[in-house]
Order: sequence, then C-alpha cells, then structure tokens
Amino acid sequence: MQDLPACPVETTLLLIGDKWKVLIIRDLLSGTMRFGELKKSIGSISQKVLTSQLRAMEKQGLVHREVFPEVPPRVEYSLTELGYSLKPILDSMFVWGENFKKIKKAD
Repeated sequence: MQDLPACPVETTLLLIGDKWKVLIIRDLLSGTMRFGELKKSIGSISQKVLTSQLRAMEKQGLVHREVFPEVPPRVEYSLTELGYSLKPILDSMFVWGENFKKIKKAD
C-alpha cells in the first residue's frame, strides 16, 4: 500500500472517500453478496466501475473475494474484519444524513 498521510482523517478518506466505496461497504455490512446482487443494490454504478472499486478495496484489505470453482464461476464478496470495522463510521453518516434531511425539511 502507498505511504499513508499523517492525518488520520485523510487516511480514512483515502480508503473510503469515494462515493461508490461507501455504498459498497453499506451493502456488504448486511452480509456476503454476489457481484450481480451488489450491482443491483447500488443502482447506477457501471460494471467496470464496480469491478475497479472492488479490486481496490480487496487490495486495501477491506473486501474479501471468494471464487467458487463452478461452471459458471460464482464469485462472492464480503467485508473483512477491517472492512466491517468501518460500520460505526457509516452508522454516524446515516444519523447525520437523517438529521440533515429533517433540518432541510423544516426550512
């Protein structure tokens, strides 16, 4: 892995600062998913971008990829322990987003 920034916030953003990575983590928090299921749950992500993001997250140790030797091959993705440790961050983002929507609705 590349040299990490001195600032812990910047390090976190380096790993999950992309919109797609956060959504992938969000969906994998509920459990293991196949590629097609993940693509469908995220929505407007292209196959190319999803593949790229999953590869990067696997390289960073956030996602585990398991290939089953079947015909056709079955591939499943899950969060590693490190990936799952991001749950409190996503939970906080959820709460903040809910509060923001309430404030904006009241305007």
